[in-house]
Amino acid sequence: MSTAADGLFNRHRLRTFTDRFTRAIIIGGGIAIILAILGMCAFLVKEVLPLFQSPDAVQTQPITLLPASGATSSPVMVGLDEHQELAYVVRGESLEFISISNKSLSQPNSARQALTAAGSVTAIARALGKDHRLALGTDSGQIVPVSIEFVQEFSGETRSITSSVTTGEPVVVDPARRPIRSLAYQTTESGVRIAAVSEDRHLWLVGSRTVSHPDGTTDRSIVRTELTSHITGQITALTFDSRGDTFFVGTDEGTVRQFDLRDPAQPVLAGTSLAFEKGEAVTALAPLIGDRALVVGSATGQVAVWMPMRESSDSNVIRMKVVHRFTPHAGAITGITISQRDKGFITADITGEIRLHHSTSEQTLLQLHPQQGSMRHVYFASKADGIIGVTDTNRVVHYHIQNPHPEITWRTLFSPVWYEGYSQPDLVWQSSSGSDDFEPKLSLTPLIFGTLKGTVFALLLAVPFALLAAIYTAMFMHPSLRAKLKPTIEIMAALPTVVLGFLAGLWFAPVLERNFPAIAAMAIVLPLAIVVFTMLFLALSNSVRRRIRPGAEALLMVPVIIGVIWGCIEANSWWESILFGTPYKAWLEAHLGFRYDQRNALVVGAAMGFAIIPIIYSISEEALSNVPKNLIAGSLALGATRWQTFAHLVLISASPGIFSALMIGLGRAVGETMIVLMATGNTPIMDWSAFNGFRTLSANIAVEIPEAPHGGTLYRTLFLAGLLLFLVTFVINTGAELIRQRLRAKYSQF
Repeated sequence: MSTAADGLFNRHRLRTFTDRFTRAIIIGGGIAIILAILGMCAFLVKEVLPLFQSPDAVQTQPITLLPASGATSSPVMVGLDEHQELAYVVRGESLEFISISNKSLSQPNSARQALTAAGSVTAIARALGKDHRLALGTDSGQIVPVSIEFVQEFSGETRSITSSVTTGEPVVVDPARRPIRSLAYQTTESGVRIAAVSEDRHLWLVGSRTVSHPDGTTDRSIVRTELTSHITGQITALTFDSRGDTFFVGTDEGTVRQFDLRDPAQPVLAGTSLAFEKGEAVTALAPLIGDRALVVGSATGQVAVWMPMRESSDSNVIRMKVVHRFTPHAGAITGITISQRDKGFITADITGEIRLHHSTSEQTLLQLHPQQGSMRHVYFASKADGIIGVTDTNRVVHYHIQNPHPEITWRTLFSPVWYEGYSQPDLVWQSSSGSDDFEPKLSLTPLIFGTLKGTVFALLLAVPFALLAAIYTAMFMHPSLRAKLKPTIEIMAALPTVVLGFLAGLWFAPVLERNFPAIAAMAIVLPLAIVVFTMLFLALSNSVRRRIRPGAEALLMVPVIIGVIWGCIEANSWWESILFGTPYKAWLEAHLGFRYDQRNALVVGAAMGFAIIPIIYSISEEALSNVPKNLIAGSLALGATRWQTFAHLVLISASPGIFSALMIGLGRAVGETMIVLMATGNTPIMDWSAFNGFRTLSANIAVEIPEAPHGGTLYRTLFLAGLLLFLVTFVINTGAELIRQRLRAKYSQF
């Protein structure tokens, strides 16, 4: 007796221990899953947050220059190497280098160097680009080209920057040798472009071309043209584009004149635009990198970005149009320097304030107020990570800039943006190009739209087929057939999506393209054939119908469906003639405005629908089958038909499970990657047409992430897309669970 009691007690202790151990494993596993999800969410947030951090500027120790040797009114220009270690300052005819990296230096670290003996320097201009190519205008009507190069030298792990200066032969700009008051300069592949305003306000354009001969000699030809007659008012600003093919002139009347210089000997006035209200002088001009937009500054501190565009879609007349405006300065704009990395630029005004802007995002990122005096000249470092300037008190002011993601704002991510070359603001995703001056277009809206479009087309196919199949197998199919059919459909869920995408893109898409008229005909003929066959079956005598096992009638429909599909495909050409009258692609474009792409939403909808049918079917069928049999039997015993029992009892009781199935299928479609990646053209367009492709958030991540530089703007934007997917699926699943619980509580009495 004692032994039996001990055995019972031991079994009870073992059972208790097993229950507690199992409970601990389940609780621990649940907590681990929650922690893993929270960890992934925290990691995504960590990678995304830097996109929206404000830029920062850190000022280094100001450096006092040696007293100027010439007149204090001599023009000034400053520059900086790409590592921000060595700077140079040109003041009149002298050049001096300054060590920026050595914070203890307060004087130039090299002796002053004379640049030219061709006369006193009255104007200085810099060519656009990363190279430091300058032109000095003199009081003798000449310009002197100057090239400054920075060379890196390494001794072990120590890097040092050395400089070299090359001075070219003077070029006579004004035949009368009058002093040059303002100057624009640009180097080209074949020579240089020079524009200069002489003391008597004459505007001269000079093109210099150098030809090298096999014997090592060179010839230089110079073309000189006067453009004074094309200008009204006083010239206040000059600039070339980076190729030297276009020349811009700003005046005190607020106009900007654009000249076509593709033939330097015959400049053509391409257009005149009123940049600001009359009387508001244009004081600074600079084309953004890529030469598709022009930054204009005014005497009242206004800053705007202009772009050339057609007057209308059917016109060849090009007009400059303002597309971006920025908060005005407190005083006249004295200089504009563009970034060589992105669509950013800096502006300086007469009060000494410096602002950092970005054209695409149309935002002013930084406002700097140096305390050392007003700026005589400002330079933007070639990597867009530094600003250096010279004040009217002969002090060099330098800032380190931390601004890694200037093009990202909530507006650029989700609202229309006016990009260069576009006739109006638009929603565009185009993250890269073969050109260094490319303007990234990182709108997530087309990708969100593509995700929604793919989900809708997949559910349009999957939901009817899956639910109707679940209803039939649970309520009407013979149990022996159900035992074979249900596992077969569930096995479909094990098919790798990469295989489905491969088949959809390389096999189904061409088949659909060849047989689209036949497939369109199936949408009409197949339902009619099923209705006719059903009516014929019901017209049979009861003795004949009783020979067919109840719940197996659907097997008789299979040959009919196969026959209709085969017949429509064989008569594809005939159907095209009957339904469209012409080739269906031409008919779609002419009558509906749809252009047929081989890999389109229909292909993706079919493939994704095929992938999520097993999920929706399996869960829905289980929900329907789990309705208590005694309730169904009671309904049938009271005289209700199977359809009445289903509609008024089974469907209501199983609605929480069916709703869960639909939500799980929705989440599966939203996150699908490989099918969309392989079965569409991955074109991020916003069009509901079933005959166009699209790009989803998940497919975009798969396409772009291998090429995204770590920590870059594209890299973090892709993580933002992943965070959006995470949040969307979380919200959908949470909402679905809440609704399911309410449905379950409401219909728990069934």
